[in-house]
Amino acid sequence: MENAKEFIAKRVAKELRDGDVVNLGIGLPTLVPSFLPEDVHLVLQSENGIIGTGPKPSPEQADPLHVTDAGGAPAMVSATGAYIDSSVSFGLIRGGHVDCTILGALEVDQEGNLANWIIPGKKVPGMGGAMDLVVGAKKVIVAMEHTARGNHKILKKCRLPLTAVHCITQIITEMGVMEVTDNGLVLVEYNPEFTLEEIQQATEAELIIPDNIKEMI
Repeated sequence: MENAKEFIAKRVAKELRDGDVVNLGIGLPTLVPSFLPEDVHLVLQSENGIIGTGPKPSPEQADPLHVTDAGGAPAMVSATGAYIDSSVSFGLIRGGHVDCTILGALEVDQEGNLANWIIPGKKVPGMGGAMDLVVGAKKVIVAMEHTARGNHKILKKCRLPLTAVHCITQIITEMGVMEVTDNGLVLVEYNPEFTLEEIQQATEAELIIPDNIKEMI
């Protein structure tokens, strides 16, 4: 599907409400603010020390040595935001003050487990704040493409090292919107560009498909 990432980000934006405190993971999640309705304004939190992250700075505004977001990209604070130290930032996260975190994944499974930080044998800088965010945030949305080079990413059981267990609220891909329940993954919306059979074939986990399933909008 062309423009899959933008399609996913546009659908994720519909889950957010005016005034929400939101943490965005690197990559696809950073596209979400571009698709918010005009009456929805978020407080963006960056775990390395910004509450109220502003727009992406221009080259003239950027201070890449001293002010970055959690992914290391140049950042700046909004007019109503503030720079905070790491202990305060993680106090907000661990204290349950983040309404929603949106992040990508290498693998997820039908139990709501998340693996998004390492592929064994590859060098990585570390798990970062993801393990705190997915436990501390009130809502955890995984925004990702449904498969990776044709390989399943939504599994019966994650195979890669876990970031956290039983933490995911929703999974949103270019194929559909899935909610994690005690009974498994419920496909609550589907992209009509794909048949339900195609979506299931692209998913290792067994999807629960309700009679009142809706089309993604």
